[in-house]
Amino acid sequence: MSKEKIILGIDPGTTIMGFGLIKVVNKKMYFIQLNELNLKKYNDHYLKLKLIFERTIELIDTHHPDEIAIEAPFYGKNVQSMLKLGRAQGVAMAAGLSRQIPITEYLPKKIKMAITGNGNASKEQVAQMLQNLLDLKSLPKNLDATDGLAAAVCHFYNSGKINIGKGYSGWSSFVKQNEGRIKK
Repeated sequence: MSKEKIILGIDPGTTIMGFGLIKVVNKKMYFIQLNELNLKKYNDHYLKLKLIFERTIELIDTHHPDEIAIEAPFYGKNVQSMLKLGRAQGVAMAAGLSRQIPITEYLPKKIKMAITGNGNASKEQVAQMLQNLLDLKSLPKNLDATDGLAAAVCHFYNSGKINIGKGYSGWSSFVKQNEGRIKK
């Protein structure tokens, strides 16, 4: 019997929320959709949060994802931006939780590492690798959508071995933190 699941990936933001969906069938992934919710034209922060919640619910009710992968906020110098980003993430998470969907957070470096093998890869490098992996015909103008898709693909690669928030500085770091997985 084939095992099928759908993963929704979200890159939260109050200017643009990127998202992508993949279907996993027998440990092979297939592209469903990537897009973005553009919130630039709205000035009211609370309206933006409402729209993020509603769009996330709409995605859930349309595609019925089994799991949600979301990019965790990274520390920046601007505290207000960090607060707004955290609220956007929280609202997207609340939408998933309201539908009883498991949510996993991934640090941006972990997502980049899973997709490109380089935790410091650029958005463009991540997008190009996704284009190759999923045979995408073209890439969107804004790469927030590919960032959402990258979260879903990262979750696929980490299924069954989730180490939330762990980062590796290299192979020796990975081996040291995963000694129980090494065959001797």
